[in-house]
Amino acid sequence: MTPLMAEQVSVVETEYGMVLLDERTGEYWQLTPSASTIVARLRDGGGVEEAVVALTRAFDVNEETARRDTLALVERLVQLQVMTR
Repeated sequence: MTPLMAEQVSVVETEYGMVLLDERTGEYWQLTPSASTIVARLRDGGGVEEAVVALTRAFDVNEETARRDTLALVERLVQLQVMTR
């Protein structure tokens, strides 16, 4: 599964992570550095497993926790219509 950013969502990287803006609704979300790592990998064409690997390399987190957190983030972003599957 390779989730994709929805067409109406703009992404801006900041020194603290990333900001997502839904241009249709005006809503925005500030992502933490770990969430930004996940989203960046997915935007680069990687799937969930690649995002998990990127997360474990960038942060002190085990694979099980990284996978759980990645799947939870993707699910939430899909619910918010920020990402599509």
